[in-house]
Amino acid sequence: MIDYSQVPSPCYVLELERLQKNLSLLQNIQRETGVKIICALKGYSFWHTFKEIGCFLKGATASSLNEAKLAREEMNKEVHVFAPLYEDDEIEEILSLADHITFNSFSQWERFKLKTQKANVSAGIRVNPESSTVETDLYNPCGRYSRLGVTLKEFKPDLLDGIEGLHFHALCEQNADALESVLQEFEKKFSKWIPQMKWINFGGGHHITRKDYDVEKLKSILVGFKKRYPNTDVILEPGEAIGWQTGELVATVGDIVKNEIETAILNVSISAHMPDCLEMPYRPNVLNAGLPGEKKYCYRLAGNSCLAGDVLGDYSFDTPLSPGDKIIFEDMIHYTMVKTTFFNGVKHPSIGIWENGQFRLLRKFSYQQFKDKLG
Repeated sequence: MIDYSQVPSPCYVLELERLQKNLSLLQNIQRETGVKIICALKGYSFWHTFKEIGCFLKGATASSLNEAKLAREEMNKEVHVFAPLYEDDEIEEILSLADHITFNSFSQWERFKLKTQKANVSAGIRVNPESSTVETDLYNPCGRYSRLGVTLKEFKPDLLDGIEGLHFHALCEQNADALESVLQEFEKKFSKWIPQMKWINFGGGHHITRKDYDVEKLKSILVGFKKRYPNTDVILEPGEAIGWQTGELVATVGDIVKNEIETAILNVSISAHMPDCLEMPYRPNVLNAGLPGEKKYCYRLAGNSCLAGDVLGDYSFDTPLSPGDKIIFEDMIHYTMVKTTFFNGVKHPSIGIWENGQFRLLRKFSYQQFKDKLG
């Protein structure tokens, strides 16, 4: 268990033992089902742990040239790439790094087909099964008018020459029953072409390491698919399931202000450091805090940027908060950490790791890094 008194503030801190527990579960699923599980860097990019991940999983999936470079440099296992758009000035470098590449449209495939084949990279097309139970539109890749993936109506079988895989992604932090539902629609629409494919990528959003996730159902789904299509590899690319509950964001109360209610201004920004909490919207748990009215003292937790809406929400505590008190936001190592920015020039949280009862600081950010991002 992390001793937060050793951790500076603000700081993202990952506990290696918790990460290893998640990876062990994912590795066991690979062994028992024969599928490949790779790490989606858009959801988990704590690259200091990539060597550790490479000991358990098959590789990583990137959504940009920068992520592909990171995967190749720091993990150097299989590198899979998907992006909604590839550019002429980046595609050759992406292909030099990738083992698999998925195109979002047949027009992109036609544009870069010769370069892909020359690079000997396995190519796939992303399809849209037009089925999803994701409730938040912002995170629904299969919502109406989605630009992500080819629908059956727009599918072009005559352009499949050279295509070795199909890729669908329709989940967001969901259980195995959601995968089962989407997979049925995927097979209903695209099963005609599955036997000619070398691989099928089931995308991400599989919340496998969550306590209530039905791991046995997932195994059954995967084994069943493999029986139906024995010559086709299956790939899963979770991100949040790898970093799920592996670490925290350590913040500090800087001031308490009162305007009808009491607001604790923290040395982190929700807008800059936890934007997913505003987008989703997502309410993170705070260590030793409860809902409003659950405990005696209630405070609104707010960030330190100038944005009026840089506010997280109301939390209650057993004792009054004071400047200098640490606030521990739980489960901040996957998407939250990935989306952290230098908005408003606020101090960027440091990054550290907790291993064998000790804290190790990995990175402290500087003014120069903020400046370099702007020009």
